[in-house]
Amino acid sequence: MEFNGILVVSYIIATILFILALGGLSNQETARRGNWYGIVGMGIALAATIWGIVTQAYVELIVALLVGGTVGIIAARRVQMTQMPELVAILHSLVGLAAVAVGFANFMDPGRLMHYSGIDLTIHDIETYLGILIGAVTFSGSVIAFGKLSGRIGGKPLILPARHWLNLILLLVVIYFGYQFVVQSPLGGNAGTMPLIVMTALALLFGVHMVMAIGGADMPVVVSMLNSYSGWAASATGFMLGNDLLIVTGALVGSSGAILSYIMCRAMNRKFLAVIAGGFGTSEGTQLAAGEDQGEVQPISPEETAELLKDAKEVMIIPGYGMAVAQAQHIVYEITQALRAKKVNVRFGIHPVAGRMPGHMNVLLAEAKVPYDIVFEMDEINEDFPDIDVSIVIGANDIVNPSALTDPEGPIGGMPVLECWKGKTTIVLKRSMATGYAGVQNPLFFLDNTRMLFGDAKDSLDTVFKAL
Repeated sequence: MEFNGILVVSYIIATILFILALGGLSNQETARRGNWYGIVGMGIALAATIWGIVTQAYVELIVALLVGGTVGIIAARRVQMTQMPELVAILHSLVGLAAVAVGFANFMDPGRLMHYSGIDLTIHDIETYLGILIGAVTFSGSVIAFGKLSGRIGGKPLILPARHWLNLILLLVVIYFGYQFVVQSPLGGNAGTMPLIVMTALALLFGVHMVMAIGGADMPVVVSMLNSYSGWAASATGFMLGNDLLIVTGALVGSSGAILSYIMCRAMNRKFLAVIAGGFGTSEGTQLAAGEDQGEVQPISPEETAELLKDAKEVMIIPGYGMAVAQAQHIVYEITQALRAKKVNVRFGIHPVAGRMPGHMNVLLAEAKVPYDIVFEMDEINEDFPDIDVSIVIGANDIVNPSALTDPEGPIGGMPVLECWKGKTTIVLKRSMATGYAGVQNPLFFLDNTRMLFGDAKDSLDTVFKAL
């Protein structure tokens, strides 16, 4: 009894730390502290659960903890910053898989009908069903997201005929089997197993179909959405197990992920349901095909770039996924320091969906020690572009594409973008004229005030830095 009190207190402390962690992660300057709050909170939660709830099979548990911890440490040490989006996606898949496994284990517990009866059993079965359903969708959807983010699966959306009707039919079938599961479960034995298995298979198919239909430009939204799903799966599992901490933690993750998805959709002028239904890249519009040119581009050398930067008073740096691929964030910091020493006002403009996951560019810049006070979100900086002497676009495409504003029917039509073309000169760093993740050509590259600096971003910027 006394230990139960200690368990409750431990869970309360862990919950408070998780809330503080979310608060800390909302700001770049406090993000590190927020991470530590989360680490300590999870450590307390694990310790309290192991010694307060687990009463046997300690050897198996310790082995599982050692294996999981070892894999986590190896992944943390080996995974590059460019691979963080796919790492996050695959971790979400593990949360979903865990929810499915726990749900089936709970259902197959021989003592289940001894602990629950009547309305309590019905509620428990619904919790089990929902936990497995959300977990299965999260698992398969996250696996597909991992494939898209890592390049193993193409970013082009797979649009099946009558996909909305297909989704509706799947939903109705899942509800029907949920009813059958609740009706059959009290009979005991293997009763209810078949509806549960069929639902799991359908949920796995739905997760695949849902993410496959989403275009590449929407992948940051997908990552945050799957984060939300993993939280709700954990919360449903918490209800099933009667674990208050798991309920609260899952709800925190689920609600924060949902809010983040909403914020990102609003920033892209997209409705959340529209993203889930298909997302960017599903319209034809009037956008020129990826391989078509819209004029002549004007190349520039690193040395010429350095001269423009030295003569500038206002410089805007716009990082994209290409900066992550080239691992150019550190040389960007060096150039920033050199220009600021010459009294050049250098700022960074960050688009909400730059990169492959929410906050991807912010993380890279923070890693390179770029001061937080010169990093601005798109809404904060867009009006300043007419006063910018030189804008440097590092490996970005869709987030600086003027056709998003001029072609409302195009694949990225309506998405707010960083309007760098309004400045005096825009320098775009790219390896080639290849399109961005959305698969559309960018008219910015062909404007009179745009210069193209071709090559590896890190190598090009190294040369620029030496010429400053």
